[in-house]
Amino acid sequence: MKVSNLKVSYDETTVLENINFNVEKHLCILGSNGSGKSTLAKALCGLLPYQGSIQIQGYELSSLPPLQRAKKIAYIPSKMESFEQFTTVEEFVLLGRYPHKASFKNYSLEDKNIVKEVLTELSLSELSPLRLHALSSGQQQLVLIAQALAQKSSILIFDEPTSNLDPKNTALFVKELQKLRTTFTTILITHDIQLAAFFDDPVIFIQDKKAELFETDFFQTEHLSKAYGINFKNENGLLGVAYE
Repeated sequence: MKVSNLKVSYDETTVLENINFNVEKHLCILGSNGSGKSTLAKALCGLLPYQGSIQIQGYELSSLPPLQRAKKIAYIPSKMESFEQFTTVEEFVLLGRYPHKASFKNYSLEDKNIVKEVLTELSLSELSPLRLHALSSGQQQLVLIAQALAQKSSILIFDEPTSNLDPKNTALFVKELQKLRTTFTTILITHDIQLAAFFDDPVIFIQDKKAELFETDFFQTEHLSKAYGINFKNENGLLGVAYE
């Protein structure tokens, strides 16, 4: 992915401007609340209009038909904001296969098997017949991740994927993400500094409508303290805010 001179606005208010970076394999996007991280993620998926250029595998994102775009990039939001309350977990995850489905045809046996494999991988098989509204927020987050995995896009953008997960399910997500990184390009947006430091990818830090790229060494306490404007400490390899 190559991003050049990107500008994103809401109702004529500029949120991001002059954003430039390449994603070779993996990327982490960090920044304070309201800095524009999710806005950038949605623009990278074609969910928001933009000025400038976003190229994926040599194609300009805005020129790709929706189904082709979905095969190349998937966005996993921080929470399930809307859904049809009678939709089951299995049906919702199966929607991830829609870009691969033949027109006017039912989902294939291959599609259904992929969904079953993903649900098993994320320990969601027992939830497959349940309605979405019966799930906890953490379970809904895992189902969102499952749908994206079933979609099998080449680039996966995770927007605060662990925000609603308990420690056990966070560990499950990290384990799954480690597997995905061997095959897919991943972009991780998070406020969890420890999680970001664990993967230690190049970092885009968003501040004041701009994005600064750190190829290495962002997770040094002096860099974190300067970026966030608050003191960080590193004790036994664990990064955190130095509360006083």
